[in-house]
Amino acid sequence: MASETAREAFEQLAQRPAVVTIDLHRGHLDPAVATLPLPTEASAALLNRVVPALHALRELGVPVFHAVTAYRHRSEIVSNPYWRFQAGRPGSARRRIAEHNLVGMRGLELMPGVAGPRDVLVETKKRYDCFVATDLEFALRSGGCDSLLLFGVNTNSCVVATALAASVRDFAVFVVEDGVETMLSRALHEAALAVIDASFGWIIDSATALEVLSGRVDATSRPVDA
Repeated sequence: MASETAREAFEQLAQRPAVVTIDLHRGHLDPAVATLPLPTEASAALLNRVVPALHALRELGVPVFHAVTAYRHRSEIVSNPYWRFQAGRPGSARRRIAEHNLVGMRGLELMPGVAGPRDVLVETKKRYDCFVATDLEFALRSGGCDSLLLFGVNTNSCVVATALAASVRDFAVFVVEDGVETMLSRALHEAALAVIDASFGWIIDSATALEVLSGRVDATSRPVDA
């Protein structure tokens, strides 16, 4: 469900884009240790799409920032009333929220292949919105970034919250359709993308973004006619 105007908007508005990945860590994607796991097949398929896309974007000079959820202790989690209510509740998808990504757990580790040697790690994410209690905005502004390519999980929580937060901070927001996934239903995934497309940004596929950026590189590398 890529936005009809995604390519045009990306060409016009993404002059200095940055990638922001959201919670591509073991706490969601590694079935051996995850406290809030995606289905195993969905996790594997997402990584098979995301890792090559990130590599290609780095090759084109796009900076990559990784936001990773990390809590010093349980009280930082359950101070949120929604999460406190869900913690330990039978049948809740977030019944293990109070044990999610506490410092020292393996869940905080990015999945293999996600990180590059020059990527920036933002480790203090504590809420759905990647800008809350982190220095993400400072890092993006200091790098002159005007637009974001969002990858990660979950589409219907952290991705949509970060897209909204980035939009109201006047970044151009592009959610990479093949780079996001959720531990919940397909209906919620698609609803989140529809909300973003309607009000906060564009849904773009990684191939389109790479094609636009590659075209710029090719244009600047062509010899000038004498």
